[in-house]
Amino acid sequence: MRRTRESREANGATTPYVELDRAAWARLAGKTPLTLSAEDLERIRSLTDAIDLTEVREVYLPLSRLLNLYVRATGALRRATHTFLSGENDDEEPAVRTPFVIGIAGSVAVGKSTVARLLRELLSRWPHHPKVELVTTDGFLLPNAELERRGIMHRKGFPESYDQRALLRFIVAVKSGAPVVRAPVYSHLKYDIVPGCVQEVRNPDILLLEGLNVLQPARIRADGRRGLAVSDFFDFSIYLDASPADIRQWYITRFLALRETAFRDTESYFHRYADLSHDEAVARAAFLWDTINGPNLEQNIAPTRGRATLVLHKGPEHAVTRVRLRKI
Repeated sequence: MRRTRESREANGATTPYVELDRAAWARLAGKTPLTLSAEDLERIRSLTDAIDLTEVREVYLPLSRLLNLYVRATGALRRATHTFLSGENDDEEPAVRTPFVIGIAGSVAVGKSTVARLLRELLSRWPHHPKVELVTTDGFLLPNAELERRGIMHRKGFPESYDQRALLRFIVAVKSGAPVVRAPVYSHLKYDIVPGCVQEVRNPDILLLEGLNVLQPARIRADGRRGLAVSDFFDFSIYLDASPADIRQWYITRFLALRETAFRDTESYFHRYADLSHDEAVARAAFLWDTINGPNLEQNIAPTRGRATLVLHKGPEHAVTRVRLRKI
């Protein structure tokens, strides 16, 4: 059942969000066609993500329609600003067009990577914005050698483990309309930055920036002033939400699956876990969650949920059950 402002106010409460269950949200896709095939989805989804075409049709197709409307509306606003600044009375497209930036945040193992890749595919199939790029903030993690030097290797993924200045410079350049912006590349196999390897972003229509902490507020400087945050440059942001207990189980399940696949590669940083017994692997995954990923979620990631434009809440089966959209 859809929960509108009127129904909430009837109960004596107001909210800055429109809250919908999955059925109500699914109807908002309208006549948007599903252009993704089962083969496309198999290529996109992560190892243990149970997403299927029904989920795409009912959750991500409406989202792609909403984002398409936002991108087009932002284009109209850009033209209005150009008209004002140029002193003209027309609404021509300005010569410099900046990408529409979407931030995607959430815990480890909640499904961010699949959602980011899925949205890249869906959004690039709309005629108004065919060029869509995806960058993950993993590339802005400090190299392992630097994390070791600072004594924070055990806090990899926490806000202090990123090169925040480089990440901010990157997003500022993107939103300034720079023709080419470069991002470092991270190897999940090596569990480290790839020296000398960069991803080039060439003024796309839409940029998706996916990462654990992309919704972090700006830090307070030593002089007491607050600086800029990466999220200050987002046009739209998405937070993937779920019960911490469910995410913990998904993390353990993924660890077990990786033990049988990627960890078998002798080049993998985690190759030492490949020969663990089932019980040993469960215990190790639980330890990593309870000492690193769980605390990071509780202390840094979950508190940013309220800063998102849209929250997708997942149930125990990894499927989205309800949606919360910030009112404008």
